[in-house]
Amino acid sequence: MKINEAEQEVGITRKNIRFYEQQGLLNPSRNLSNGYREYSSEDILILRRIKLLRKLGIPIEEIKKLQSHYLTLDDCLHRHLITLERESKNLDTMQKFCHRLLNENVNLETMDVEQLLIDMDNMEEGGTRFMNIQNRDQKLLKRNALTTAVIIILFMLAFIGLILWIFVMDSDMPSLALVIFGGSPIICIAGTLLALRERLKEIEGGELDEASKY
Repeated sequence: MKINEAEQEVGITRKNIRFYEQQGLLNPSRNLSNGYREYSSEDILILRRIKLLRKLGIPIEEIKKLQSHYLTLDDCLHRHLITLERESKNLDTMQKFCHRLLNENVNLETMDVEQLLIDMDNMEEGGTRFMNIQNRDQKLLKRNALTTAVIIILFMLAFIGLILWIFVMDSDMPSLALVIFGGSPIICIAGTLLALRERLKEIEGGELDEASKY
């Protein structure tokens, strides 16, 4: 089936499906006649598994380990339970902190921000986390984007070096050809850097939040 059919079958948006493909969680075949992705019944099952695990809050990296059999489901769930218990304690602490502010009857202008931040720092030193930042997936996305950009740029630089070497070895090579063949990879490098900048902006802009919407 095509991606729009897979979208309806599983209840995951095509943006999320492509997101999971980019992360290596899914690798559908392509129709040789038109180049479109074709999703098999096994791909649909994988998407349903991903949907279930992501709804439980299990990170992409953990799902990868499950799929590669580096991690068993039992181990994954036990580890995740520890994380959830820690987050539950953190939420309880944050609730108590909010109640404290309410009981002190302060407003934005009169609350003692410096002392409150000191209190928060002291609690964080004891293991509390006031912000539930699930940034491991985001770091992975950034790392993948940077790695891809570096590979493309290195390849283009190698191509430029090859063109220069050919030009040195072949003195009859027209200068126009050097400009054309040498300029193309430079344009490609510039385009890669621009695409990388936009990609990082997209990641910072909350693609992970979008990817969690089923």
